[in-house]
Amino acid sequence: MSVSLKGKLVVAISSRALFDFEEENRLFDAAPSNDQAYMQLQLQRLDQVAQPGVAFSLVEKLLRFNEEGHQRVEVVMLSRNDPVSGLRVFRSVQSHGLNVARGVFTRGREPYRYLRPLQANLFLSANPDDVRAALALGFPAATVATHAVRASATHYPDEVRIAFDGDAVLFSDEAEQVYQTAGLPAFQQHEADKSALPLPDGPFKPLLAALQRLQQAGNDRMRLRTALVTARSAPAHERAIRTLMNWNIQVDEAMFLGGLDKGEFLREFEPDFFFDDQTGHIESAARHVPAGHVVSGVRNSDL
Repeated sequence: MSVSLKGKLVVAISSRALFDFEEENRLFDAAPSNDQAYMQLQLQRLDQVAQPGVAFSLVEKLLRFNEEGHQRVEVVMLSRNDPVSGLRVFRSVQSHGLNVARGVFTRGREPYRYLRPLQANLFLSANPDDVRAALALGFPAATVATHAVRASATHYPDEVRIAFDGDAVLFSDEAEQVYQTAGLPAFQQHEADKSALPLPDGPFKPLLAALQRLQQAGNDRMRLRTALVTARSAPAHERAIRTLMNWNIQVDEAMFLGGLDKGEFLREFEPDFFFDDQTGHIESAARHVPAGHVVSGVRNSDL
């Protein structure tokens, strides 16, 4: 019988998203057309275990959903690194006790092409061009804010916490377009008029659905908790909730903040990762929690 990833939650992740390779990356950025110095440095540090990066906590906890006879989560390295640098990546993976056995290293070429054969549910990368291309192909993807605060290794060890923005992330940016062109009163009226009409799918709806399947599969050791953290407020909150109900998808918490700073609320929720389409919200969140930019919707049309 051939090996298959079907039915698993598949997370494809770049080296810089999983590990702190910022010092090495600065060397690469200094001469991107000549990667020999970068490769040599990684080879010299082959036995030096890389420190956890922004998405490390998310990956480590998701992998705990696996148990003997039930491989529910698959994490795959998908990196622009060269195969030699990949040696250090896998050694660091093993040193940290992560069950990650698969990887694709493209030495500077576009890695997102391999998301389709991987059947990926999520792609996390520090390269915004790769994220933008992945989203265009229909895969949930986010640019990891490499400067963001790392999640504590000791907080909620038996629970994965993930927070999502609404418009342009879980939902389409249909309503956001109204807000951008006609202002807040028009947005509120538009959403009140359409409160019973579900919002179209956003790029991260498939991930939320996959997480719910993981949650329902059950695991005695691990739990999953999700939150919707949105700038919406009443009466626009109703359409968001009704959309989730229409999808038959539940979230554990919903925060309708009406423009309040998201960072302080996320600090209290303590997610292992937060996804938002607006760079301002990402900067606010990154002071408190791991975060990633979803390069999607009208807010990112000039990027």
